[in-house]
Amino acid sequence: MAKSGRAKLLSSRVSYRGPVFWVTTDRIREPSGIDVRRDLVRHSGSVVVMAVDDCGAEPRVLLLRQYRHAAQQFLWELCAGRIDEGESELGAAKRELLEETGYSARHWKRILNFYASPGFLAETMSLYVARGLRAGEAQPEDDEVIELKFFPLSKAVRWVMRGVIKDAKTIVGVLWLSQQYR
Repeated sequence: MAKSGRAKLLSSRVSYRGPVFWVTTDRIREPSGIDVRRDLVRHSGSVVVMAVDDCGAEPRVLLLRQYRHAAQQFLWELCAGRIDEGESELGAAKRELLEETGYSARHWKRILNFYASPGFLAETMSLYVARGLRAGEAQPEDDEVIELKFFPLSKAVRWVMRGVIKDAKTIVGVLWLSQQYR
């Protein structure tokens, strides 16, 4: 039976440091009293932006299609990116939306904060809804080759349920939004 409380950190060392994340090897005493080793991928945190066009009969969601090497395929996703040092979450969300899509938004709301995969990844993701969209010119990074398309919410939900959309942050956002229109 697990006890309440937190683990006690016994030791920690950086095993790897890269430009986007770092890995620590931690020895901890879990709340149950057991001593274990945990290798954790550390990250500064990310923002996810669900750009929504509410002008028609049905809301439309802006999705980005890009190649993801870890998945070895192209994926449809919500706009997202990491929070740079010294940057606020909202500032990062606005920057990512503009860089990746060219859009800006008049209305922003943070709706969720979650862990992508807390078994080994210490990255939190904050999901923002952006409304009142204005088109502009995208400013992607050199390695970002992105296709953009607005999808009716009902189609995005069908793609989630059929497994066409495989990205967890996008699944979370699309299903959250679909609940708001029930």
